[in-house]
Amino acid sequence: MMEKSFDERKANFDENYPRILEEIAQAAVKAGRSPEEITLLAATKTVPVEVINHAIGKGLSCVGENRVQELLEKYDALDKEHCDVQFIGQLQTNKVKYLLGKVSCIQSVGSVKLAKEISRLCQREGVEMKVLVEVNIGREENKGGVLPEALLECVDEIRTFPGLQVAGLMAIPPICEDTASICRYFSAVRQYYVDIAVKRMDNVSMNCLSMGMSSDFPEAIACGATMVRVGSSLFGKRAYPQR
Repeated sequence: MMEKSFDERKANFDENYPRILEEIAQAAVKAGRSPEEITLLAATKTVPVEVINHAIGKGLSCVGENRVQELLEKYDALDKEHCDVQFIGQLQTNKVKYLLGKVSCIQSVGSVKLAKEISRLCQREGVEMKVLVEVNIGREENKGGVLPEALLECVDEIRTFPGLQVAGLMAIPPICEDTASICRYFSAVRQYYVDIAVKRMDNVSMNCLSMGMSSDFPEAIACGATMVRVGSSLFGKRAYPQR
C-alpha cells in the first residue's frame, strides 16, 4: 500500500476535524454535559510529523503516540509548544526511560511492575509523571491492563510510588457487535472511576477518564469519558509501508 501524500493527509484532517469536534459536542450535550468537559486526543500512530504539526496549527491541542520509537523519531520536529504530548500505547519497562521529559502522561500503566519502573526513573531524574491506570475491562488475554477486581488495590499501591501522580483511568473495551454491549463496558469503567474518586485517596486525582476511539467515542462520552482518542477518523485510514 502506498503511503498517502502529506497533502492528502492534511486535507483529510481539515475535512474531518470540524466534524469530529461537532460530534463530540453533540454527544456531550445529549448526555447533559458540556463539550468543554471532553478532551480530544489525536492518536497519531503512523501520521507524519508534518501532518501532525499542520493539525496543531489548525487548533489540535493534544496528541498521543502508541510506539516509543515512533515518538522519538517525531519528537524534535513536533510543535510541542502548542500541543500536549501523551503516550497511549503498551509500554515495556525497558522503554520507560525514553519517555521521561517528553510526555506529560503515560496512559497505559497496566501493572504495578511498570508503575514501579516509572517511579524509579522519575526519582532518578528528579521529575514527576502523570499516569492513567489501564483497566482490562474485557478481561482479554491479548490486552494489557489491570483486571477489574484488582483495580482498587493496584491504584492504592501505585499512588504511594514517588514521582507518580495517578490522574485517572484508561480502557479499551472489546470489539462489540452493538451499542448496548459497548456501553456496558464503558459504564462499568465509569463506575470504577467514580468509586475510586469518592475515596479521596492521597495522590489520586481522577481527573481523566480516557476511553472511546474512532468507532465508538460518542458512546464513550455518553457513558462519562472525559477524553477520547481518535485517529483514523481524523487523519484517514492508516497506511502502513510495505515490507
